[in-house]
Amino acid sequence: QVQLVESGGGLVQAGGSLRLSCAASGSRFGFNVMGWYRQAPGKQRELVATINHSGATEYDDSVKGRFTISNDNAKNTVYLQMNSLRAEDTADYYCYARAWMAFWGKGTLVTVSS
Repeated sequence: QVQLVESGGGLVQAGGSLRLSCAASGSRFGFNVMGWYRQAPGKQRELVATINHSGATEYDDSVKGRFTISNDNAKNTVYLQMNSLRAEDTADYYCYARAWMAFWGKGTLVTVSS
């Protein structure tokens, strides 16, 4: 059974930093792509950043230059370093992993106070 366990959310002031982690397990062949999506109150879930097994990354324009995604393939773990946080980054952040299908974590709340 595939499980994604997120950690690292919390409350931070605008301009501050947080680091999210997500450890995935349960796939014999690992995960092709891992990443993060977020959903703010009243809005649809949106892509934040993804990274594939080879290290190629994709970012939403709103986080480019502020957020950095990285991974540890041996540990099936993905990280999201978030710097220069803004109030509009406040959302539930969901870990995403794709093997033979897509899997989601339960989410971790990031709150940025202005």
